[in-house]
Amino acid sequence: MRTIAIAWLLAMGVASVQAQGPAQAPAASSGATRKAVLVTGASTGIGRKITERLAADGYFVYAGARKPQDLQALGTIPNVQAIRIDVTSATDIADAVATVTKAGRGLYGIVNNAGVAVSGPLTDTTEEDMQYVMNINAYGPWRISKAFAPLVVAEQGRIVTIGSISGILSGATLGVYSMSKHAVEAFTDSLALQMAPLGVSVIVVEPGNYDSEIMRTAVARAGGDAKAGDRSQYKPPDEVAASVAQALSEATPKRRYMTVPTAREGEITIRKAIEELVQLNEGHAYTYDRAALMAMLDEALAKARPKVAAPVP
Repeated sequence: MRTIAIAWLLAMGVASVQAQGPAQAPAASSGATRKAVLVTGASTGIGRKITERLAADGYFVYAGARKPQDLQALGTIPNVQAIRIDVTSATDIADAVATVTKAGRGLYGIVNNAGVAVSGPLTDTTEEDMQYVMNINAYGPWRISKAFAPLVVAEQGRIVTIGSISGILSGATLGVYSMSKHAVEAFTDSLALQMAPLGVSVIVVEPGNYDSEIMRTAVARAGGDAKAGDRSQYKPPDEVAASVAQALSEATPKRRYMTVPTAREGEITIRKAIEELVQLNEGHAYTYDRAALMAMLDEALAKARPKVAAPVP
């Protein structure tokens, strides 16, 4: 299996992967070895919270952003090096790989956070808007993970992508966004199978409704008043950053970290997944009865982690 996985990486152009195991990262200037992590879309909202949390936890964070003012602001955070990355730009990505490689710290983790949204019925969506969202939300994690794979494989590290509960749910006016986050679900499962023989864990963090800049940006792009996209009524995304930190640090990470601010958002998401299971099962030659489905559920639950305490409001 390891040979097959290495062959896949070579086919992707990842020629520098070595079969003999992970390389050792050099010591940081403090004398302690610190793991390095790349975060895309680090300038605001969830990406900024993730950057701050990981830097405070002692990671060396390469914080990706596009605007000069954002890069300057990120560069003032201890343990952070701002790095220009537009996830749609092959040149930016190649330059970022060269920068990280030259620094000599290695790269333990990737946090694919950069994301955008558009709002409106699918039948009214322009092809330009469709391509805009998919290019960043779906192709972006693929481009970044492909480009930085040799460094992460060398560390036997982690690839984390910020999905959404919209990867399970779909609304009438956020269809394009949901499509892109459904794609992230499949990306995570496929890449996880390919990377597991190389010792790399692949994870998706699925936030619910937290305060972020994504809708302000969407409204502004459509020519509206950015205030209409204000999400300050929602909790700050500290819990999302905590889930990312957990995914990067715990010995056996989960595949999925659904992270929601309320029990109701969690219930809606789980009910939707159950509804889809029922739809898959109903009315065909190989339909399972309730007893068989419950036995499957019990088998899966036996492998699941116990319930943890809800975060303090």
